[in-house]
Amino acid sequence: MNYRDSIDWLYSTQTFGIKLGLDNVSRLLRETGVTADLRGRKILHVAGTNGKGSVCAFSERILRDAGLRTGLFTSPHLVTYRERIRVSGELIPKAATASLLTRIRERVADWEQHPTFFEISLALATRWFCDEDCEAIVLETGMGGRLDATNAIDADVSVITSLSLDHQQWLGSTLRDIAAEKAGILKRGVPVLIGDLPPDARDVIGRRALALGIPCIEVHPLPAEWKTGLRGPHQRENAALAVEAACRIEGDRLTQEGLRHSLEATRWPGRFQCIDGDLYLDGAHNPEAAETLRRTWETECPGEKAHLIFGAVANKDVTGILRALLPVLSAVTFVPVKSERRLSVEEMRSALVESGGGGLPYEESDALLPAIEATRRDGGKTLVAGSLFLVGETLGHFLGESFEVSLQ
Repeated sequence: MNYRDSIDWLYSTQTFGIKLGLDNVSRLLRETGVTADLRGRKILHVAGTNGKGSVCAFSERILRDAGLRTGLFTSPHLVTYRERIRVSGELIPKAATASLLTRIRERVADWEQHPTFFEISLALATRWFCDEDCEAIVLETGMGGRLDATNAIDADVSVITSLSLDHQQWLGSTLRDIAAEKAGILKRGVPVLIGDLPPDARDVIGRRALALGIPCIEVHPLPAEWKTGLRGPHQRENAALAVEAACRIEGDRLTQEGLRHSLEATRWPGRFQCIDGDLYLDGAHNPEAAETLRRTWETECPGEKAHLIFGAVANKDVTGILRALLPVLSAVTFVPVKSERRLSVEEMRSALVESGGGGLPYEESDALLPAIEATRRDGGKTLVAGSLFLVGETLGHFLGESFEVSLQ
């Protein structure tokens, strides 16, 4: 298969849906040689409701700057699938993607239970990391932890960044339920680092760590004088987790000067990203992330309001997201996202009323890019949030790249 054919085949496997469990992915990793070839490589495993991508980005940059060849696996992508798989900061080449997916397709052609999109993506990433002799690998969970495909790989350090209600249809309806799923990444002999978690979640994870006889280390934010390349005071929490994780993986190579440089040099698209001084992009798509976004806005743009361009998918607490953002909004434009699961403008408008924002000026647009152009012409600052689909489509436009829609 060429690159386009291989990616089309990979996206076609999304019809198999999400299947939580480790048997199938463990078989896939064994049969592609990944299980054996990962031995001896340092692995960092990152879970959490929010902040995973930022912690992964900080960690990878620290380890790369320390002289290690790094592999980074994250999801979802914003513009192109290849963003999910990077070696020392470079996206996996199209030729390698096509070649490895061709081999995987041939391997699983007669399997009774076909691997899912995410399982294949993990196998592709880790096969590439091994082929490229990566010394340190950073893995972001897709969803949850206990039954997430990434949990089929043994790590040297585990991280749980944050915890709030999200993906309840898969992970449970309470914080304790969700914490138990996240705690599933804990393994005997592997220390776990945790961010600022709610008491119930901290209790569940602490008890699991105690049962396994492993250290559970609560990491506190870095001092304010430590600067990061990602905006917002919350990034000092994410950076602190990354520093502690990197120190436990390769502490002998790290210096305070080097750590500071790496944190300041880290970039991660779609996290309060500013374009041309007046357009801000943020992937916040749950209430906790929206609260963080609001605090970041108040810090970075004090006294200013945003015209929000908003779209969302089903099964998200849209009312909670909008309620969190209301204090910094001057108006809202609702747009449909490029997803089969998109909410209608009418549904989002109802959520705005339920959030207490019924008096806020609002508009509707059939498409994202005309909405952005219209709000920017009016002056002031524009904020695109509510869905990574919106952020990806916006970035694709400004980068001049084709936006690849993905269900997962």
